[in-house]
Amino acid sequence: MRLALSLPTLNWRLPTLSTGGRPYDPLLLISSISLLLIGFLMITSASMEVSNENYGSPFYHAFKHGVFIVVALVAAIVTLLVPMDFWQRTGHWWLLVGFALLVVVLVPGIGREVNGSTRWIRMGPLNLQASELAKLFMVLYMGGYLVRRLDEVRTQWSGFVKPMAVLSLFICLLLLEPDFGAVVVMGGTVLGMIFLSGMVLWQFLLVVMGAIAAAVVMVVSSPYRWERVTSFMDPFADPFGAGYQLAQAQIAFGRGEWFGLGLGNSVQKLFYLPEAHTDFVFSVLAEELGLVGALVVILLYALMIIRVFYIGRRAEEQGMRYHGYVAYGIGIMFAGQALINIGVNAGVLPTKGLTLPLVSYGGSSLLVCLVMLAILCRIQLERYRQQNSTGSKKAAGTSKRSKAAGAGS
Repeated sequence: MRLALSLPTLNWRLPTLSTGGRPYDPLLLISSISLLLIGFLMITSASMEVSNENYGSPFYHAFKHGVFIVVALVAAIVTLLVPMDFWQRTGHWWLLVGFALLVVVLVPGIGREVNGSTRWIRMGPLNLQASELAKLFMVLYMGGYLVRRLDEVRTQWSGFVKPMAVLSLFICLLLLEPDFGAVVVMGGTVLGMIFLSGMVLWQFLLVVMGAIAAAVVMVVSSPYRWERVTSFMDPFADPFGAGYQLAQAQIAFGRGEWFGLGLGNSVQKLFYLPEAHTDFVFSVLAEELGLVGALVVILLYALMIIRVFYIGRRAEEQGMRYHGYVAYGIGIMFAGQALINIGVNAGVLPTKGLTLPLVSYGGSSLLVCLVMLAILCRIQLERYRQQNSTGSKKAAGTSKRSKAAGAGS
């Protein structure tokens, strides 16, 4: 007897949080805009000393991030105008673009190496992180694949093996950069989408165990990754060497206590904590705003991700499967990346080099995050239109039947 998995029929929303009658989700917008503003504020605070030392202006990184926000908002507005049907029809082409970007970034002279990793493509004054776009393109492709091959995914191994073969190619390229964090996020996102589409439970559990075993092998076989794991287990064993970043991040958390030192008063950002405005901006936030401020940010992420899954669930219930699967993929990606980054900052996970969505400094990450939010807004808009269209047709049908009954009497 097969044990099939389907989404639970739990009501994820409170009656007062219903957004079914709106073409947008106000809670999604409030949480994401709040995170964006908090990110800009913390980047400004965390980067002032570094910006002044390296560029002669304390607001260099803040101004640059402001430009990133404007560019990303323009891209989001354009994306909002694109119907989901377009992404569904062209998903395979976007997958090829993502694959090409991951190949190009490894070409000497094109890819830019930072801290031993080649992840960025030089584009004049800007640097494009190939893995950020590749993750989004994989989600757009997988949504279409699950719609086309849903019965095969739910009943046969071949339905699972095919996307895994594609994913394996992307993982190999990501490991050459190396970018193990992107591997974890992309792999987890694809597996999560297949899981939520209704894959047989025992098959999924078998695959998860295989993926964990493969991750262990990759860590053990690489001195670079093994050093990160061992330094994470006890960063203070080598506080001025391999464990330096994690040790400084934990010191920042300890200094913040309940309510923090106050905005702008972080000590760790004064050249003690490397990448204070990028990968470790959450540590500076915890130091300046304390445990209370850190929990507020975590709650904002929780609210945003809950609303993303709500939008996906409602779209799937209305028969808009592509919309639902894409929303699930985006939700898993947001959740995974936020959890990993916060876990690294808090010292419960080894360093991965992943940014905190909407909060960390970085043009590529911000661009992709706002584009994904625009796609979610488009899904909600199309779901609203379909719901209203169906309601209008039902009302019209009821009216016709009433008139016919009246005429017959």
